Amino acid sequence: MSSHRISGVKFRYYSCFIICPSVPYALASCLCLYAAPTTPMSIIIKNPQEIEEMRLACRLAAEVLDFIGPYVKAGITTGELDRLCADYMRNVQHTTSATLHYQPPGYPPYPASVCISLNHQVCHGIPGPKTLKKDDILNIDVTVITPNGFFGDNSRMFIVGDGSILARRLCQVALECMWLGIATVRAGARLGDIGHAIQRHAEGNGFSVVREFCGHGIGRHFHEDPQVLHYGKPGSGPELRPGMIFTIEPMINAGQAAITELPDGWTIVTKDRKLSAQWEHTILVTETGAEVLTLSAACEPPPKLISGPLADSTRTTIETLPSAPPLP
Repeated sequence: MSSHRISGVKFRYYSCFIICPSVPYALASCLCLYAAPTTPMSIIIKNPQEIEEMRLACRLAAEVLDFIGPYVKAGITTGELDRLCADYMRNVQHTTSATLHYQPPGYPPYPASVCISLNHQVCHGIPGPKTLKKDDILNIDVTVITPNGFFGDNSRMFIVGDGSILARRLCQVALECMWLGIATVRAGARLGDIGHAIQRHAEGNGFSVVREFCGHGIGRHFHEDPQVLHYGKPGSGPELRPGMIFTIEPMINAGQAAITELPDGWTIVTKDRKLSAQWEHTILVTETGAEVLTLSAACEPPPKLISGPLADSTRTTIETLPSAPPLP
């Protein structure tokens, strides 16, 4: 994790990198303390053994979200959801939370096992005594570490009850944005292709893309190169190569893109206090296209507007996956 102050605003990366929206793609990485500029040499290409380890880590991360989904109801606190996730990681999976006690220089340790961001909270919401109520929307972001030291990272949106028309539409468009970004992933494509697809769909639906946060490489470390912007120009940025593994995790706001940080030093909210939604998958670049590593039996399948071999194979895979094991 790192922080950097630009124009009076504190920026950091956590479950995603922080970048400065006013700086060109090639220079964005330079603004992250402890994060080297993204170059072909700094991107780690995973070998077959590492890819298998990542498949396991990502499946386990996804199964935490499968497990917790039925508990997301009106009347439960976000702190209780966190406790349940922590118990599941520890007692069922024998994994470790990547967020619990994670501490950047000069900041207190993050106090929870998952991030839960509610309504206008964009990301990194701290679970606590807040009780869920009807029509709330929330993102639960889970990153596990396997006993072999590999990180799996994903997040999903949940709606308590039916949700408002705006909330349902925002969550759906955010899901579509993520999948449109995933659909561009193939060897020879550019990182900017991902961001362009996301930005075009979000803004075309009257929403905005948060620019201070982006996806990231992942493997033996929580955050690796490359940085994956959720906006941009097609054909820009590093070229994708087989063996790259990274997250795609756009944060889509119902109102303006501007964000601010709460006094707890962690929680990011929309500046206009309008709703925000985010979905996240971890993706492997393959010789023939891409593979979504964070699939599980209860994860949301690709939306109808996504077609092609990747979408078809993903839907088939989800249907054949076993349910996450329960708590003992």
